[in-house]
Parts: sequence; C-alpha cells; structure tokens
Amino acid sequence: MRERRRGFRPAALVSAAVGMALALTGCAQVDTTSPSSARKEAAQGAPASFGGVDCRKAKCIALTFDAGPSENSPKLLDILKEKKVHATFFLLGKRHIEKYPQLVKRMSDEGHEVASHTWDHKILTDISDDHVRDELRRPNDAIKRITGRKPTLMRPPQGRTDANIHEICKELGLAEVLWSVTAKDYATTDSALITKRVLDQADRDGIILLHDIYSGTVPAVPGIIDALKKRGYTFVTVPQLLAPGRAEPGKVYRP
Repeated sequence: MRERRRGFRPAALVSAAVGMALALTGCAQVDTTSPSSARKEAAQGAPASFGGVDCRKAKCIALTFDAGPSENSPKLLDILKEKKVHATFFLLGKRHIEKYPQLVKRMSDEGHEVASHTWDHKILTDISDDHVRDELRRPNDAIKRITGRKPTLMRPPQGRTDANIHEICKELGLAEVLWSVTAKDYATTDSALITKRVLDQADRDGIILLHDIYSGTVPAVPGIIDALKKRGYTFVTVPQLLAPGRAEPGKVYRP
C-alpha cells in the first residue's frame, strides 16, 4: 500500500473543522453505493426486516449526529427516547469519547448505532497511512471497551476520502457513510432554520447530517422528527436503512 508523503495539516479547533464538513457536503468524487442498491444486493432469502423495519417497503430516513458526545447529548437522547427514534452517532475520540464514556454507553444501551468519526477529526486524505490507521483504530478501540461492540461504520471528516482510504477501511473492517441532507448547523443557532433546511432536503432513503455539539441543533430535533413522521417517514439507523444488505468494509454509502 502506498504511503503518503504530504505534510500534516496544522491542527485547528475541532468545532471549526467539523463545521466545514457541511459546507463541503461530501465533495469527494468517489464511487458510492446507495441504500436501495445495498438492499438489492442482499442474498436471496435474506430476512425481510432488520430491527422490525423493512426499508424495501417503508419510507425510511436515517438521522445521524457527528462529533459528539457533548454536554448536549443527554437532552438529545432524552428526546430520541421520548419520540421512539433510533439514530446513528459518529463519535469523535479526543475530548468526546474520552470525556463522556457514560454517554457512549447510554447510546449503545438505548439502541442507537455507535460509529466512528475518527479520533481527532484529521482530514484523512492529508495524512500518512499509519496516521489514518491510528485515527480509525483509537475510537474503535475506545468504543469497544465502553460498549463491548466494535464499530463497523465510520464517517470521514469533511466527507474527504479516496481509494486509499477505502483500502485502509477495508483492512480495518469499516464501511464509510456520507450523507444527503445537511443543515449547516455549524453556522446558525436558529433552530427553526435548521429544521427548515432538513425538511426542504429530506427524501426517502435520506441520511441526515446534524451535530449535537452546536446549541441550535438539539432544540430542532423534535420538530424535525414530528414533521417527517407526519410525511410518513420511518426513522432508522444506517444499518437498518441498508438491510437486508449489510455495510461492506471498504465501501462508501451515500443516498
């Protein structure tokens, strides 16, 4: 496997780096697999549903949160529990998993999918292969220690990925998950605006990207859930969205 020789990007504030993710909207030109394609590729005779939902029949959408846990996560988890919605959390290691291990455990215990957003939000295409492996292994190891379960999904910071990152992810047993709905919640504290942006972009098999680290986001979640339920959507985790297909290591999933 080739080794990168480009210099490391200087460290920046995590919140600023995370904010750029939505602006870039997963801009990398890579081959992706849609949820509907993943379902079609499932073996003949595969179970009709995963976790009580069959997204081949139901109008499914996935709610995902990046860059937590944070001090806002308990309120978010309370809302999701009240609304009976399961989400997918792409967690950061440094200053997040290591600071809030009890919230990571709660996410897992309450039926949410716990996944990785790297250890320190490094742009994976800008660092060496060994550094990429470290960015991916450390949160996985930490999550496994806390929950007893090793993540199978990751989201590359800023959606930046390439064939080399796919190869490393395959080696580590990880599939990459991008998104189709952005709210630019890094740029506003207006919960009504965040809600509107999500509702304007929502579609069947969509993957919604939000960040519970920002103050305007969690207050927007109840309205987002209620409005989409009224439109007939069923909220699912990313694995449920792909079922009866399964996320394959080395592949990139995006609606």
